[in-house]
Amino acid sequence: MMEPILIITNFPDKKAALALAVKLVEMHLAACVNLLNECSSVYNWQGETEIATEIPLLIKTQRQHYDQVEQMIKAMHPYELPEVIIVPVSGGLPAYLQWITEETRLPNTE
Repeated sequence: MMEPILIITNFPDKKAALALAVKLVEMHLAACVNLLNECSSVYNWQGETEIATEIPLLIKTQRQHYDQVEQMIKAMHPYELPEVIIVPVSGGLPAYLQWITEETRLPNTE
């Protein structure tokens, strides 16, 4: 059953963001990862207002892979508390959604 999701996260630099993206796609845990342009994030952390430069990532995958993707983000991320948000995909171009399913089919589950 197809249950596509979009996972949003941010990394502090492009090299680390790209390393995660490549690993997720190579392991078939994501069909595609978009690295967006650098942005400024303003947030409170431990009582202080922080301003950070970050690279947003949009990870297209299946709900069944969320736990593994989350663990990989946490393992590769330098922040104590990285942003990891799931956005359910309620619809889209059927052929594209099918492509996500095919690309995230793990080799040992065919």
